[in-house]
Amino acid sequence: MKYDFLVDTYETECIKVVSVWSEFKDEDLPVRPHPADPRGRSVHEQMVHQCVSEDLWFRNMLGIDVAAPPLPHEETRLSFIRRYAEDSGKRVTALREQRETWWEEETNFFDVRRARTWVMTRRLTHTSHHRGQLMAMLRMLAHDLHSNYGPTADTGGLMQNHAPTIYAYSTMDALLEGEAAGGAKSRLPGAGARPVSERPTGV
Repeated sequence: MKYDFLVDTYETECIKVVSVWSEFKDEDLPVRPHPADPRGRSVHEQMVHQCVSEDLWFRNMLGIDVAAPPLPHEETRLSFIRRYAEDSGKRVTALREQRETWWEEETNFFDVRRARTWVMTRRLTHTSHHRGQLMAMLRMLAHDLHSNYGPTADTGGLMQNHAPTIYAYSTMDALLEGEAAGGAKSRLPGAGARPVSERPTGV
């Protein structure tokens, strides 16, 4: 099916979401970008938004209902990870069952009509936008950061300096098992003396 790449991309985006969530600690959930400004979502609110927003998009725009509440009963970090992993896995299965004609049909996108391929692409970018906000929050909290797409300052610095890509976990199952056991992420080497930016301070 020529739209398999959209499903493949969504599946990898799902593990990227929970990989970023796994980098936080439970005590980080109330933290906002600026503590006195409620306009910036807290880590907790970002997790809620991801679960609720994706559920609404899939049910109302793509017609895929996983028949589960979008939020965990107990709103802890690990519970959010488990809830999102289970629901997004069901969505992957449902998407793989669709024919090419389904993808090309128009559906409601808020107050306009768009092809499902367009809606799915916009969903992917919406998710990566919010994930990027949380990755910035991890740096604000001085946490380490595994790869999400490519190298980070903690995996070795810049791609052009041959820094490796090191994911926290190799699979969704490994992530769920590792986090349930208290964390079993891949070791991070750090950048050492190598620059982590194209414009390092003082150079």
